Amino acid sequence: MASFSDFNADNDPHDEHDFGSFNLVGRRFLRKIDYDKECEFGSEDPADPEKTVRVLTLTLAVEY
Repeated sequence: MASFSDFNADNDPHDEHDFGSFNLVGRRFLRKIDYDKECEFGSEDPADPEKTVRVLTLTLAVEY
């Protein structure tokens, strides 16, 4: 995930690089990155590690 850079309209529909999809072992997965210090809202400055905690959520697309 850290080195992924092939963002496009199919796997990053909102062009924010915090949501996307990928295929692995014949299944489609969705990924979402959320962040803020209290894990409630988006961080006011996602690049600042003092204000940001990143949480990666993976789910099977068929369960969404």
